[in-house]
Amino acid sequence: MLPAPPRIRAPSRNASRMSLYRLIAGFIARHWTAYASSAAMLAAIALLIVWVPRQVGHLVDGLVAGQLGGAALAAQLGLLVGAGVVIYLLRVAWRLKLFAAAYRLGVELRVQLYRRLTAQGPQFFQRSRTGDLMARATNDVDAVEMTAGEAFLAGFDGTLTLVVVVGMMTLGVDWRLAAVALLPFPLMALAFFFISRRVHEGWRASLTRFSDLNDHVQETLAGVRTLRALGLQRQVEGEFAQRVERAAAASFDAQRWEAAYEPAVGLTLVAANLLTLAVGGALVWQGELTIGQLTSFTIYLGQLIWPMFAAGWVLSLIERGKAAWTRLQPVLDEPPSIADTGTVAMIESGAIRVDALGFTYPGQSAPALSEVAFELPAGQTLGVVGPTGSGKSTLIHLLLRHYEPAQGVIRWSGRPLPDYTLAALYGAVSWVPQEAVLFSASIADNIALARPDAMRAQIEQAARLAALHEDIERLPAGYDTRVGERGVTLSGGQRQRVAIARALLAEAPLLLLDDALSAVDTGTETAILQHLREARRDRAAIVVSHRLSAVADADSIVVLKAGRIVERGTHEQLLVADGWYAAQWRYQQLEASFDAD
Repeated sequence: MLPAPPRIRAPSRNASRMSLYRLIAGFIARHWTAYASSAAMLAAIALLIVWVPRQVGHLVDGLVAGQLGGAALAAQLGLLVGAGVVIYLLRVAWRLKLFAAAYRLGVELRVQLYRRLTAQGPQFFQRSRTGDLMARATNDVDAVEMTAGEAFLAGFDGTLTLVVVVGMMTLGVDWRLAAVALLPFPLMALAFFFISRRVHEGWRASLTRFSDLNDHVQETLAGVRTLRALGLQRQVEGEFAQRVERAAAASFDAQRWEAAYEPAVGLTLVAANLLTLAVGGALVWQGELTIGQLTSFTIYLGQLIWPMFAAGWVLSLIERGKAAWTRLQPVLDEPPSIADTGTVAMIESGAIRVDALGFTYPGQSAPALSEVAFELPAGQTLGVVGPTGSGKSTLIHLLLRHYEPAQGVIRWSGRPLPDYTLAALYGAVSWVPQEAVLFSASIADNIALARPDAMRAQIEQAARLAALHEDIERLPAGYDTRVGERGVTLSGGQRQRVAIARALLAEAPLLLLDDALSAVDTGTETAILQHLREARRDRAAIVVSHRLSAVADADSIVVLKAGRIVERGTHEQLLVADGWYAAQWRYQQLEASFDAD
């Protein structure tokens, strides 16, 4: 039984145009309490921060005038220490509150991405790379998450601190000094605008290079045994090194431009300090400003370091997030390959009827299937054979609705397949593909994938039907043996039989075997087919095979050639017809006799 896909509606037109800012704004609206409480704590921190320099200025003026004694001085210093402790506690609290909320955005995006990917069909994955999709689910989501967390925090905190500090400099100290000190800041804003554009381009290239590297590693590890057997280790290592160099260079370029924010801030603050000392010194000399006020102003000017660095950091995170969102959004907006518009939630056991079926793969001119028609009553077996490339597996894909036929219709129990929900269809089919897919779990867990509540006795019975029980018993841990990623610890024939056992345990109304016995010997094949006939009862089956012995006992057989049915009948009828089937049968029987000798 196939796992039921999540039902996902096609995205709206508004969703397809959603910007990163709208995405984050919507997320903040749903989690406004966390952001509001964090903002309140940041506001309290900003007020305390601007209070400290003012208090220091009063202390300096009091000491210069000789108005502060020991007890009063200690009390004032105690207030400053207390303010520092409160600021520390508030900084810890808002981080816990805000980042806990921002992490939820990463969770939501990854869940949406996973649902979208599991709803896609083969055509989507044929044009997408696994490593690239993994990179989008990791690095790209992290970048968007950081924009919703650190960028929002730094932006709010920096802006609030800037407004309050500049306000205190202007209204609390001297507006003339503030106006002079802020003269270099427009130049810094211009530099930030130029740098942010470079940062965006740099991070977009960096994320793309990382995606290429990730895809190369995934492909290499998946085919490591083949590469080793062909002696291609050195060649692959060289290509890997080149990709690493390109990824590192792209990342370095992005971070190099990101680092350019700091010199811009540093030069601006140096210029501001020079102007402050020149003009402030003159005002003190003229008696229009006290030393304490100049001290407070200088501390305030130093507090502008954080808002300036925050501006650079926020711009960097936003550009990184925008670059990541341009890669994530197309995948999230990609409509499912097959629209799940059916309304019937259960398939009753009945005949499968195929009428004038035709299909051409996207980008191909020659049809893969043309005018294919047959009927499979419930409880019977249909054999599908033919030369390589004749359309056998394509027929299976259409039955599974991996693709929609261009012509004709497939009916099950009198209803076209699109009338059923995909969950109903997949729940009614047990499919064993040509390449068995196993997961990094125990053999028992792999067999019970579609029925996780199955008892051990039921699992063992399914393994016996697949002629696998004795092989499992010889393993050190038996059914608890872990098979490794993609079943790497098992032979090809054992992987196929695990997949067959899984399909049999599901007990779905329709069993599809797509050349699922190609990796087993003829003796094991005979045993499995015999067990299938005994266990099938009222279940229909379609057996696709290159070995004609696998379909010899089928109730009916169709021979496909160039996408068309060129022969049909029982095994005996096809032998009498003396066509492709009969010639292939004689050849395979002769080959089997040579192998026996």
